[in-house]
Amino acid sequence: MGAFLIHLLVTAGLLLLVAKIVDGVDVDGLGSALFAALILGLVNGLVRPLAVFLSLPLTIITFGLFLLVINALMLWLAAAIVPGFKVRGFAPAFWGAALLTLFNWGIDRLFS
Repeated sequence: MGAFLIHLLVTAGLLLLVAKIVDGVDVDGLGSALFAALILGLVNGLVRPLAVFLSLPLTIITFGLFLLVINALMLWLAAAIVPGFKVRGFAPAFWGAALLTLFNWGIDRLFS
């Protein structure tokens, strides 16, 4: 449970950071960021596997690059659900998801 809460807090902080960097990604505050991190985790756990499976041929053809599009769509979906978290278009969703992935990877590498 402690690892889950730490991951939730880190993701919320990274969402706030991404909102500062990417024009078109807006988070109203820490509460919205925490809720967005929770919903993003649920979306990535429930919807993303189905999207990855259904797009497997396209993912293979693009050598895995289509997964970036799926990540962007998951971020966009989370923003559609969470009040106070907005993603204005596909391009901000794409760059926001790319940065969020890179930041999460970096933190994972730093602490493991």
